[in-house]
Amino acid sequence: MTPGAAPHRARRHGIGANRAQFAHQLLQVLLVGMTIGMMRNVVPALAESEFGVPRGAMLLLVAFVVAFGAVKGVMNLVAGRLADRHGRRRVLLAGWLAALPIPWMLAYGTSWNWVVAATLLLGLQQGLTWSMTQTAALDLTRPDERGRVIGLNEFAGYLGVALAGVATGYLATWLGPRASLLTFGVGVTGLATLLAAFAVRETLPWVVDTTHQPTLSTREVFLQTSWRDRRLAALCQAGLVEKFVDALVWIVWPVWLHRQGVDLPGIGWIVGAYGLSWGVAQWLTGRLSDRLGRHRLNVGGMWLCGLGVALMPLGAGPLGWIAAATLTGLGMAMLYPNLSAAVADLAAPAWRASAIGIYRCWRDLGYGLGALGLGVAASLGGDLESAFVFVAASMAASALVLQRWGEESHPQLRPRSTGHPGDPS
Repeated sequence: MTPGAAPHRARRHGIGANRAQFAHQLLQVLLVGMTIGMMRNVVPALAESEFGVPRGAMLLLVAFVVAFGAVKGVMNLVAGRLADRHGRRRVLLAGWLAALPIPWMLAYGTSWNWVVAATLLLGLQQGLTWSMTQTAALDLTRPDERGRVIGLNEFAGYLGVALAGVATGYLATWLGPRASLLTFGVGVTGLATLLAAFAVRETLPWVVDTTHQPTLSTREVFLQTSWRDRRLAALCQAGLVEKFVDALVWIVWPVWLHRQGVDLPGIGWIVGAYGLSWGVAQWLTGRLSDRLGRHRLNVGGMWLCGLGVALMPLGAGPLGWIAAATLTGLGMAMLYPNLSAAVADLAAPAWRASAIGIYRCWRDLGYGLGALGLGVAASLGGDLESAFVFVAASMAASALVLQRWGEESHPQLRPRSTGHPGDPS
């Protein structure tokens, strides 16, 4: 039996039947979100004064997000395969152990290279831990709860992102930027590691019997998810492009707002409005997709999110910026959990964790591609506003592809003529 496995009689599926472990998974993803959230406010805004990044050096500034996206994308792919073979809990714990040095590197690093190196570890940690909280939660619950489950998972994670952004903004004014990152980071990563080691249980025994389903190689799952099934391919490209928004928020918003004269706590509240509206609304949009389906919410969310991005540089003052940030977050709340839920709907249980890992790989590579696009757009356009135009246009184009190639995936609402990609042909 897998270490930590529950007796067979206890392996009932559903949120209610597994309330305690489901709560532990939500707490884990809250802490995962806090880990990335501490990097989103203080670090970009103080890149010049604390880490020596020359003013206007956008390509140098985006280097740490490119590194993050590349590593996190690859680790999502690796994590899915490792989880299918060795269990979810071991992968989760490995991710937290990788995160332990990050606060120390930020506190004592002497150049921007230290930030890039810390971000490589952050990508490793995020790819392993966030993937596992989502996969483990899906193991525990029923198919008709997937939208709600992923909505709650993303709600908790991005609530953590928002809370960390606001908290580190205030801590930076009280303790100084480096001390705030050290204090906050050590507390979050230390607590999460202890909980993963002693409170979280292995969920692989909850996976439904898959002995009758075909076993696919890593290459086969990758091709099926990325290209052969155009429904999955549509979801993967949408996931990749929507990360352009997150790269914009991470890199450009703090710098742009700082240049508008907004202080660190103010930046924290504006960026936090995006994270809070995204996180809180997912509690509703994930559950809503279990009733109405995924496809309309996904396409509508792409358009709404792109609109919020386009409105941000047009805002006049804090209220306008908060309104644009909130609109962007609401769009992300419509699409973010439901893209993942659609992948979980379409993938066979025997390779669901791998398919989710591949989707998340494509999605998080969007950090790197988006960051490069932002740097090029700002450099060619001569101002940061060009980066907003690039992201808004990309979201519109991706929404059109998703509308054409995608379709409803909910098990009870999908077209009858559509087969399961895991079914034998």
